[in-house]
Amino acid sequence: MYLVPPDGWVCKMETDRRYIMNKLTNLILKARVWTDVRGQDLVEYSLMSGFVALAASAIIPGISVSVSKIFSSVASTMHISAAQS
Repeated sequence: MYLVPPDGWVCKMETDRRYIMNKLTNLILKARVWTDVRGQDLVEYSLMSGFVALAASAIIPGISVSVSKIFSSVASTMHISAAQS
């Protein structure tokens, strides 16, 4: 229920209450984002596999061409899917 006087302005108490509720809602959403760990393992494994592939390509020069092709393929696929979103 909003306290709206006949001339149309909203009283200060209602405005303050909405401001406080918006601040609390934003704080709760930020806390949820910081505590959400879903997908963290996928990112870690992706980074680790990328580091292993780069280290292997540096150690064994013969596979550097195939690793480069794989990374190029993944990058182009991600670019295409990002453009479609």
